[in-house]
Amino acid sequence: MTFKTAIITGAASGIGKHWAATLLKQGDYQLVLADVNEQGLRDAFSPSESLRLHTLDIRSAEQWQRVVNDTLQHFGRIDYLFNIAGGGRQAFFLQQPIENIDWVIDINLKGPLVGMRVVGDVMTKQRSGHIINVASLAGLSPTPGNSLYSAAKSGLRNASIAAAIEWRTMGINVTVISPDLVDTPLMQKHLESGHEEVALTYTGVTLTVEDLEQAFWKAMRDKPLEINLPRWRGWLTKLNHLNPSIMLWLYEPMKRRGMKRLEQIRRQRSGQGNGTDSLS
Repeated sequence: MTFKTAIITGAASGIGKHWAATLLKQGDYQLVLADVNEQGLRDAFSPSESLRLHTLDIRSAEQWQRVVNDTLQHFGRIDYLFNIAGGGRQAFFLQQPIENIDWVIDINLKGPLVGMRVVGDVMTKQRSGHIINVASLAGLSPTPGNSLYSAAKSGLRNASIAAAIEWRTMGINVTVISPDLVDTPLMQKHLESGHEEVALTYTGVTLTVEDLEQAFWKAMRDKPLEINLPRWRGWLTKLNHLNPSIMLWLYEPMKRRGMKRLEQIRRQRSGQGNGTDSLS
């Protein structure tokens, strides 16, 4: 049996945890799972000959290098990097503490780029490899109430596509996946404390970790530059990017729609709803 080696960040919860468990079940992957939440990682997974666990603050080049060195020492190569770790601190721009600017940009842009740079060195020597970055539809279009996250994910999308073009002759593929809202612990925080600043996040559809699983398989199979989930929302956000003045007219009705849907989901989760996330 030929084994593939994959590094997965953000593996302690949400998308990363589900994807790591999915690959683990396949039986033909050697996995290096990393997360800043060491206890959560160890609660979810047990190390073995084919499974390494690492505490990783993705902002640290030194920690990235340690993870990569350990991967090469134990498995000899890196076939995939899944840059999944990320996070948001939603607020209207003037309500954002200054320190949030560094945090959101570091976690959602700097960290994945450092990982790409360190792992990219290995893949260029191998003349093979595939980096799959998780961005967001918020990175395709300006998102009031989520400006820092939108800026960071836009940067990650652009850097991913630029790197894919630069590395295309070296045997390295880069794919960026931009999903709509995904039902993860981050969404639960919205449901507990979110107000109008999160409204636009709830104007689309709610994806599941299984939807992201299918996107990862598609990325590995077809090696596209970009995958948007769902595709129709991707086209809408790109249209808005081409003509951002549209948002001046659409923001208020979209905000009302998002708040209505947010309240519907809250009622459903508390057992008071009608069992559907859709808006009529």
